[in-house]
Amino acid sequence: MKERFIRFMQGRYGIDQLSKFLPITGLIIVIASSFLGGRPIALILYFVGWILVIYCYFRVFSRNVAKRYAENQSFLTRTYKIRNFFQKQKNIWQQRRVYHIYTCPSCRQKIRIPKGKGKIEVRCPKCGTTFIKKS
Repeated sequence: MKERFIRFMQGRYGIDQLSKFLPITGLIIVIASSFLGGRPIALILYFVGWILVIYCYFRVFSRNVAKRYAENQSFLTRTYKIRNFFQKQKNIWQQRRVYHIYTCPSCRQKIRIPKGKGKIEVRCPKCGTTFIKKS
């Protein structure tokens, strides 16, 4: 069975970031439309959600690899700032276990100080301003 599926998928595009984004977005829209009740907009949202899910499967099974790759690259370039913002926030939260992150009062540069050092004098590497903080 696994071999048959592998043979079926040969030459097809497969799953990428856009293919992961589309069904999640589609299902969220379908669920949101169910909360709107019998309004006409709910019916439109319902169909839009399912169209996104169906388009996702079309992309996964498509043999036009160049076109699907271009669509994914376009999606990635358009969502770069949003994805980068969330990646930075995730990184900051992971670092907060070990470090205090302070902001320089003059230039707003973020400075990472290890926890557990007591009161220390912090020197900003960007502007040279010194200030005292508890680590």
